[in-house]
Amino acid sequence: MTLPITHQIYNKIFELLEHNPEGLRWSVMLSKIREFDPNWHPKTINGSIWKLVEKYPDKVYKPSKGVFRLVKYK
Repeated sequence: MTLPITHQIYNKIFELLEHNPEGLRWSVMLSKIREFDPNWHPKTINGSIWKLVEKYPDKVYKPSKGVFRLVKYK
């Protein structure tokens, strides 16, 4: 069974943030996710990133505007 696309996107986001403890800018994250799977719709990726902190406040925070970072690296 394949995970829904949004779940796949969130899994990729968390993988990227795990490998970048200093955090990632929104634009960098977007380009890396697009590189990973060009078939994912850009608006689905944008929406997933945009709602990241709202959906996972226990895992992700924004240390500054446009930057996402895992809470465990706070």
